[in-house]
Amino acid sequence: MTEGTKGTEGTKVAPQKLSEVKSLSQKRISSGFVELDRVLGGGVVPGSVILLAGDPGIGKSTLLLQLAAKLGGLYILGEESPEQVKIRSERLKIKGDHLLLLSQTDVDMICTQIEEERPLLVVIDSIQTLTTSDLSGTAGTVGQVRESAAKLARIGKRLGVPIFLIGHVTKEGAIAGPMVLEHLVDTVLFLEGERFYPGRTLRSFKNRFGPTDEVGVFQMKEEGLVEVKNPSELFLWEWEKETPGSVVVPILEGTRPILVEIQALVVPSSLAYPRRIASGFDFSRLTILAAIISKRLGLPLSTFDVFVNIPGGLKISEPAADLGIALSIVSNFKGKALPAKSFAFGEVGLLGEVRRVLGEEKRIKEARRLGFTLPITPATVKTLTSASQRFLR
Repeated sequence: MTEGTKGTEGTKVAPQKLSEVKSLSQKRISSGFVELDRVLGGGVVPGSVILLAGDPGIGKSTLLLQLAAKLGGLYILGEESPEQVKIRSERLKIKGDHLLLLSQTDVDMICTQIEEERPLLVVIDSIQTLTTSDLSGTAGTVGQVRESAAKLARIGKRLGVPIFLIGHVTKEGAIAGPMVLEHLVDTVLFLEGERFYPGRTLRSFKNRFGPTDEVGVFQMKEEGLVEVKNPSELFLWEWEKETPGSVVVPILEGTRPILVEIQALVVPSSLAYPRRIASGFDFSRLTILAAIISKRLGLPLSTFDVFVNIPGGLKISEPAADLGIALSIVSNFKGKALPAKSFAFGEVGLLGEVRRVLGEEKRIKEARRLGFTLPITPATVKTLTSASQRFLR
């Protein structure tokens, strides 16, 4: 085995066989939220650095204040005063006997406090407000955010203290600050939803210690964010039965099937280029589906505006929703509703064929559990044309 080069302090470094490296089997810390533990991969890993991002007012601070109050920890305030947090905690009915508040934006002072207190966890609200005297520049600049996050990550890993960073997002939905921030942390979580809907979804976009395809579902109430044990009921709570343009679709979020309603509205257009507007669904995919419907079913959508909405603030990206979206458009165009207790899923190809998708059994099982017994799936229809002729005559 060849020795490596000398390190900066003169210590010789040699490569190791992976089989000879000792495994660090650290016990995860339960967050007290089953939904959060699910997204993290089974709990919080000691010493991990977790970035939580989301739109303003979506509930980031509320979630982590509840978390810190449940477990006990150190909550660093960069944007609010302790008195303001006290008002919020009273509204959320949080006593906070084991929760420490520190109003501080100097990251070096914060690290000193972490060293002295050795809390179970630390919450930084927010990373964009911190500064270090090692660098010039104001809070929120690339250098300040990068160096502050790096210092927190080092002390967190050395002491085995998990660090939660709250991060702002830009108008485009990206995390504000340098891209290196996402590389420095172990986990990147996004809290999503519409401010005027109670539903919130927590997704993982990076996770060194767990999967990145799980989703946690919460509901915003007066007492804060509450876990939703049956997400399907949350996203179907205002669903109107047998309405033209409305289709129930079982989507798969990670390993969890969730039933959602898809709504479509098709109206004559007065524009030279008819509109295609999607809320909660990819615009490009909607454009493709509209073209497939026009070509394969012969519907003149080129003179109609098409609107598709996913109520409840949920965002769908998987192609398994294609068939449900296409049928909702055809249903509203014809003014005919799908049969009662029906549900649909399947990917629609450019030739109008309905393709199989992952997790079909899970989707059907969840739909039947909630009383939907008529499947419109790749196993029951082979093309979009046959689905339309059979269920929307």
